[in-house]
Amino acid sequence: MSANRAVWGRVRSRLRAFPEHLAACGPEAAAYGRCVQASTAPGGRLSKDLCAREFEALRSCFAAAAKKTPKGGC
Repeated sequence: MSANRAVWGRVRSRLRAFPEHLAACGPEAAAYGRCVQASTAPGGRLSKDLCAREFEALRSCFAAAAKKTPKGGC
């Protein structure tokens, strides 16, 4: 049972750190949001991989921000 508790502790610490990671990637998140918004505007069509470049930039930034966080949480 303690192993299960340890897993949930790690999950909670990652979730607590999520806003910090996202804030560190503001420009990338904004670019991705603009791409999705433009694709879903009247007349636009959202399709797979349409915003892949922007998403990859956001994912890479988020991964780099997460690596900067010391193990054990925020």
